[in-house]
Amino acid sequence: MKVDDFQADVIIVGAGLAGMVAAHEAILRDRRVLMVDQEGPQSLGGQAFWSLGGLFMVDTPEQRRLGIRDSAELALRDWTGSAQFDRPEDANPRAYATRFVEWAAGDMRGWLHGLGMRWFPVVGWAERGGAMAGGHGNSVPRFHITWGTGTGVVAPFVKLLQKHVVAGSLKIGFRHRVTGLEVTNGTVTGVSGDVLAAAASLRGESTNRTVEGRFQHRAETVILTTGGIGANHDLVRKHWPVERLGTPPKRMISGVPDYVDGKMHSIAAGAGAGLINEDRMWHYCEGVENWNPIWPNHGIRILPGPSSIWLDAKGDRMEAPCMPGFDTLSTLKRILQAGDHSWFILTQKIIEKEFALSGSEQNPDLTDGGWREVLKARLGKGATPAVEAFKDKGVDFIVADDLPNLVAGMNRLTPDQPLDLEHLRSQIAARDGQLDNSFSKDAQITAIRGARAYLGDKLIRTAKPHAILDPKNGPLIAVRLNILTRKSLGGIHTNLQGQVLTPEGNTLQGLYAAGEVCGFGGGGYHGYNALEGTFLGGCLFSGRIAGQSA
Repeated sequence: MKVDDFQADVIIVGAGLAGMVAAHEAILRDRRVLMVDQEGPQSLGGQAFWSLGGLFMVDTPEQRRLGIRDSAELALRDWTGSAQFDRPEDANPRAYATRFVEWAAGDMRGWLHGLGMRWFPVVGWAERGGAMAGGHGNSVPRFHITWGTGTGVVAPFVKLLQKHVVAGSLKIGFRHRVTGLEVTNGTVTGVSGDVLAAAASLRGESTNRTVEGRFQHRAETVILTTGGIGANHDLVRKHWPVERLGTPPKRMISGVPDYVDGKMHSIAAGAGAGLINEDRMWHYCEGVENWNPIWPNHGIRILPGPSSIWLDAKGDRMEAPCMPGFDTLSTLKRILQAGDHSWFILTQKIIEKEFALSGSEQNPDLTDGGWREVLKARLGKGATPAVEAFKDKGVDFIVADDLPNLVAGMNRLTPDQPLDLEHLRSQIAARDGQLDNSFSKDAQITAIRGARAYLGDKLIRTAKPHAILDPKNGPLIAVRLNILTRKSLGGIHTNLQGQVLTPEGNTLQGLYAAGEVCGFGGGGYHGYNALEGTFLGGCLFSGRIAGQSA
């Protein structure tokens, strides 16, 4: 059956995780669904496919086995302390966040387990905060990595959609780029746009934008699940919160494929949708250029343990909470006070124990393998093969046997902001001097020791404290870190049923939204800060709500 001949009750724009979940839930209600996406079938699953597959879940068997005491009350306290909701338009985002945390502590794991998902038994401790108990950060580890990583999260829904296609309740129109929403008497009644030429490109690669025709489809309801703005750096800079974070960097690298262009935001606004919290965004500080890129300006995020020394572009060691893995946006603001980049300095012992890379393709042991592959990659000699490849081939990595040669290499990489050898030596030596006994006034040394009190970190994520400048711990490694664009924390304003609202707060009949296009729910359920694992979780949660309501 051709797309033109399919009579849909619901049209879903975007074939990412939120869209797939929404489609499945709508079909369970006997709704016929047409899904359209500007990319081809090779991109089914969207950004979620590329992710590490981490999910924010609360009070799980995985946590309890590790002695982690968690609760919905503690998780919500962490969430609201991080979100810092402070605007009148935050009413729906705040309520959406409360419902999500209740779900993450309730039915979420059972539902996903029933779909076949399983999780790595060591729960990760992301976004630790590092400041006040009532402020930003996870009080306990909550980051559950799915076996299969992002592909393992996407796979069950791909299978469900394939069954729905065979059953005739779902039709997918790939290479269908929506350019307009059809509005009749104030109600959204359909979509229109361009049929693009077929593309044989691999998943994530840029595809052509050759127009071969036009389309127009009508339905009772439309659900937007088109993602954020991360690859559109002009749009990122337009909405950049200068008063909060400082001047945006002149150079950024992209953590998402170039189809994550944010164009649906303006299309929805043109049809009457309200946009809120567009200045709230989530970009990572630990980005490195991919030596084997898939999409333009492709960057990868380092997921660091707590031990690397973090210096700004001037070579000054950054103060707490600007430590690896603790407070992303505070660190981003601090970095931009000195330049566009920053530096890690570490040892071979640290990189072997603490460095991981975000993304399904950078973690083949977790994505495609099993316990044997994980143990070999994570506990064998050297860092994981993916990390070693970046160390050997990545333009941002410098390896040297001593500090003078390391700093010389760093200065060759950033000649416009040269570093002073003796200034770096004095800071590192002062840090090393804090290891002589079990007491310390250095916040990072205290944090390292605190991390190792958690069995999961001690086993696979935190190196035993040691002197950076001691040659037996080498070689020394420096990594230039770039700002990596990633997620939108604001977007289309919705109510708790996923219905899109107008700028005046009224319901825009016929239109729903889910996933990153609506700030993962309500128009920004993270507030100003994310706790990690909440991006995929937000797509799952908001996709379910939209599919059950539309």
